[in-house]
Amino acid sequence: MNHNLFSLLRTRFPKESETPFIITPGGRSLPYSAVDELTARLAGALQRLGLARGERLVMLIDKSPEAILLYLAVLRLGAILVPVNTAYTAREFRYFLNDAQPKVVILRPDLDPEQHQAAQEVGARTATLDTCNGGSLPELAMATQPLDKVEPVNNDDIAAILYTSGTTGQPKGAMLTHGNLASNGLALHRIWGFRPGDVLLHPLPVFHVHGLFVAVHCAMLNGSSMLYLPKFDAALVTNHLSQATVMMGVPTFYSRLLEHEAFNRSACENIRLFIS
Repeated sequence: MNHNLFSLLRTRFPKESETPFIITPGGRSLPYSAVDELTARLAGALQRLGLARGERLVMLIDKSPEAILLYLAVLRLGAILVPVNTAYTAREFRYFLNDAQPKVVILRPDLDPEQHQAAQEVGARTATLDTCNGGSLPELAMATQPLDKVEPVNNDDIAAILYTSGTTGQPKGAMLTHGNLASNGLALHRIWGFRPGDVLLHPLPVFHVHGLFVAVHCAMLNGSSMLYLPKFDAALVTNHLSQATVMMGVPTFYSRLLEHEAFNRSACENIRLFIS
């Protein structure tokens, strides 16, 4: 049995193939029907860069639909995603690179050249990806044969490493397995009572567990659409509440919403579940 998390998520894609997976405020809509092909193309490009099962890819890019597709492509390969906050300095970034020892690093094109140099210093192959599907990685993907295969992995194979500051000293990498992420997603999907037709409002960053794993996995396991905001903004969130049934955030998001004049009972009447 293949325990690759992507295989599980793919079984939950909605039968209505044009159901949107990601919808952005700018009107862009990415249907579930495109996810398999786009992630296969990205997986092929990553393989050409030398990424293989069990090897690490550091992701230092802004929140975008492409960031989610990149994560899913890494899963397909059986490789390990290491997402990093773009707010880190080059010195801080070097620490993560030296600790994680990635095979490949995907960076935002307009980052400080020192961060690109830091990736090369650890011997990693690099490529770029922006929020509009530009950069050297999409170009390579278009010129590469899609990798249709989903790499077989074991339940306890590592899918991602997230660095946490929950201990003293330097951040430490928490290893998350395919089985761990699958059981977490399935349990939360059941406990929170996701139902057909739910739409998730997603204003979270995608360099930590809640935004990248909890939110995305619950949506995909339910075949739901995500209203995918580039960042939290009280006015933007309030404007989109009427289109969603579930919102995921952190306590500070809700504190700011309570201070916003347009956030009232009427704005929330379609929401059945706020998650923090």
